Amino acid sequence: MMKRNLFLLVFALVMATILAACSADKADAPKEDDKAAATEKETKTETETEAWKPSKPIEFIAPAGAGGGWDTTARTVAKVMEEQKIVDQRMAVVNKPGGGGAIGWAYINEKDTDDHLLFPTSPPIMFVPLNGQSDLGHKDFTPLAALTGDYAAFIVKADSPFKDMSDLVDAMKADPSSVSIVGDSAPGSMDHMQFIKAIHAAGVDAKGVKYVSSQDGAGMTMLLGGQVEVYSTGVGEAVEQVRAGNVRVLGITAAERLTGEVVKDFPTLVEQGIDDTFVVWRGIMGPGNMSAEAAAFYENALKEMSESDAWKAELERYGWEPNWMGSEEFSTFLDEQYDIMDKLMKEIGLRN
Repeated sequence: MMKRNLFLLVFALVMATILAACSADKADAPKEDDKAAATEKETKTETETEAWKPSKPIEFIAPAGAGGGWDTTARTVAKVMEEQKIVDQRMAVVNKPGGGGAIGWAYINEKDTDDHLLFPTSPPIMFVPLNGQSDLGHKDFTPLAALTGDYAAFIVKADSPFKDMSDLVDAMKADPSSVSIVGDSAPGSMDHMQFIKAIHAAGVDAKGVKYVSSQDGAGMTMLLGGQVEVYSTGVGEAVEQVRAGNVRVLGITAAERLTGEVVKDFPTLVEQGIDDTFVVWRGIMGPGNMSAEAAAFYENALKEMSESDAWKAELERYGWEPNWMGSEEFSTFLDEQYDIMDKLMKEIGLRN
């Protein structure tokens, strides 16, 4: 009887140990709900930390007609970004000319939070607000990066009686209004101001200059058609027509001659005795309330593009100088340039 009682006691103790172990294992094992919650948390964390990238085609607004500096910049950036697969969405260039850029800027401003909208920019983003043609300026948009430094070029038809800047200056000193100048920007904007600045430095009465604004990008067509005598534009816009033998460059606003197959032959104003230089910087902006994540993506993508051999080939093709500035540096630069241009316009009498 004693043996039987001892056996039952040992059996009970063993069973109690086994049951306790099973209970502990069950308590330690995660519940199905807990497993689901952990999986959801992990997935959410991965999603939240994933870098932003475009989820649909990018609208690339050129605030001017086809063929001008903004259009050329937009199409060249889009071409390199797509071909080098730096972006995996199409970059569709859309021209919205008018108002020296004001029409395009107004359109962009209406899409203030659009992360799939970009546009090229240059000095008119300051000139146009300064001369009162737009209420929108550089502070209303998101600076992403500066890309290039171009220079102004003053060109004439290949058969023009003006062989160099001296010929042009002599004619305009005698009568500033005797020569018609065309540009693809509004009066008081870049194409106008870069010529005014140069001719003023040469001793011509700048207030008497006859400037024709062709904001639909038809400046080159007007020059070739004989409707005007001089076209004030960028070096990049002159290259192909010079190569074709249709035009001659009287002078460019670089401090010294450029390198490159065609542009090396373009004489500077400085070497012709005119103490004037002017850099046409160009960069890319987004809408004013573009998300920080999207802005960072585009800045990094543009940086990658700027370091590619494909982009360097385009710089050579158009005679553009590399002029990289990231978003923060570009923003500071824009503020500084605004102050400089404000003073210049007041000096020449185009702003009170």
